[in-house]
Amino acid sequence: MAVTRNSRHTVIERIRRDRAFAQTLLDEAQTVFVEGEPALARLTLRDLVHGTIGFEGLAAAMQTPSKSLHRMLSARGNPRMDKLSLIFDVLRKEIG
Repeated sequence: MAVTRNSRHTVIERIRRDRAFAQTLLDEAQTVFVEGEPALARLTLRDLVHGTIGFEGLAAAMQTPSKSLHRMLSARGNPRMDKLSLIFDVLRKEIG
């Protein structure tokens, strides 16, 4: 039997080692959000957070509990626009 691996782990590892890939994902999250797919944008942002600053670091930067951020960036999350904008801003600065 072949050994399989969760694709999210592969994506997160690539984000950690390849800033250009991380920047492309951030751009893609913005694009899909604007094009009407906020759930996909949130999940992409979640992977970016895991691969860069982490939820505790994001919580500190936003002065928001990490548990709230986990809920916001879940498939069923519903973040306010100001919080979502701040997440994009923090990630943009983190990625460079």
